[in-house]
Amino acid sequence: MFTGIIETLGKITDLQQDQGNLHITVQSTISHELKIDQSVAHNGVCLTVVALADGMHVVTAIEETLNKTSLGHLKIGEPVNLERCMQMNARLDGHIVQGHVDQTAVCTAFKELDGSWEYTFEYDASIGNVTVEKGSICVNGISLTVVNSKANSFSVAIIPYTFEHTNLHNVREGSVVNLEFDIIGKYVARLMQR
Repeated sequence: MFTGIIETLGKITDLQQDQGNLHITVQSTISHELKIDQSVAHNGVCLTVVALADGMHVVTAIEETLNKTSLGHLKIGEPVNLERCMQMNARLDGHIVQGHVDQTAVCTAFKELDGSWEYTFEYDASIGNVTVEKGSICVNGISLTVVNSKANSFSVAIIPYTFEHTNLHNVREGSVVNLEFDIIGKYVARLMQR
């Protein structure tokens, strides 16, 4: 379980294809604190640490994960949002995030405003996921508030701190991002379909 509050940015240092799997090596300021078998969200995807070495850690994304997330688009040198799992005695600063990506979305608009930024993302609504204005959405593992909600798209407004301390500063029109929809909203939407 996560909160969507990004702890640090990591840097992809190696990508190794192994049959249908992708072994991802990440260098970060928290890698030396991790343990093998620990869960860490990478751009919102919960992955298990499988190896450690000199300020780096390795996680493996299986074919199912690569098919449903943007991890297959990663490139060496690219930044990745990292968050360790939530401690039960800690404040929940973002919202409840499972690290289970529901689907990807494409950035269709990026606007630099006077001191902030606005992103619009489009997704396949036929899967049944929905957003609501002022509701929560997780984009690349970042807990955000929906500004404008439409049938197959939504916008979010980004403060300078989030822009500078996450990989959103690299997202532009055409970029593919991971989405995890609000867990409560998902259950309500499923119940409404019955």
